[in-house]
Amino acid sequence: MTTAFIADLHLSPGRPDILDAFANFCAHSTDLDALYILGDLFDAWLGDDDSSDFAFQIKSQLKQLSDSGVKVYFMAGNRDFMVGERFATETGMTLLPDETVINLYGERVLLMHGDTLCTLDKGYLRYRRVIQNPIVTGLLRSLPLAWRMRIANKLRQNSNSQRPQLTPEQLYQMDAQHPAVLDVMEKHQVNELIHGHTHRPAIHSFKLNDGTPAKRVVLGDWYTQASVYRVSR
Repeated sequence: MTTAFIADLHLSPGRPDILDAFANFCAHSTDLDALYILGDLFDAWLGDDDSSDFAFQIKSQLKQLSDSGVKVYFMAGNRDFMVGERFATETGMTLLPDETVINLYGERVLLMHGDTLCTLDKGYLRYRRVIQNPIVTGLLRSLPLAWRMRIANKLRQNSNSQRPQLTPEQLYQMDAQHPAVLDVMEKHQVNELIHGHTHRPAIHSFKLNDGTPAKRVVLGDWYTQASVYRVSR
């Protein structure tokens, strides 16, 4: 029996190679107990009213996977926080809030997207508080889809134009910070954390403040390979 965890696929029509990898993954994952998608499944998701061929393709693949008996769970990331109940109903997924504790074959495990662990990235966290405010997301959903697409493209262009100028220190500030990891794990009383967002796949072993052994699993992105973390019993 196996449970799989993925994040940061950044699916988009402009990356058919990643779309093919995801289709192949779904087709060969019908034997899973569960699949947890921990955010940024999409490079951008602007609302459940997206009726494009691309949206239909992804919805169909997820629906086929859930119809096969796999329990599919979705936690929003910073690129797809507009995924809502309509999308969940159409795909058979269950939506999870950030900071969800699950029972993984007898072990309490905390799941997060991971962006809130990057506590030194003050500018991003301010942006996150604004853009993911329910009032703001409600206003965005009320706009025509074409307007939302223009806004998203503008934000993406601004982000891409800034990234080449980042220094090593700035890149460090964009990573998960250990004090934040300790705080959230002790808050939820867990010894294991699984998250994505940083695109720095690794398994970190350390100790909590009380000396208890702990583990942090960082999921990889799908830009160059299909990164999947599997746990079996």
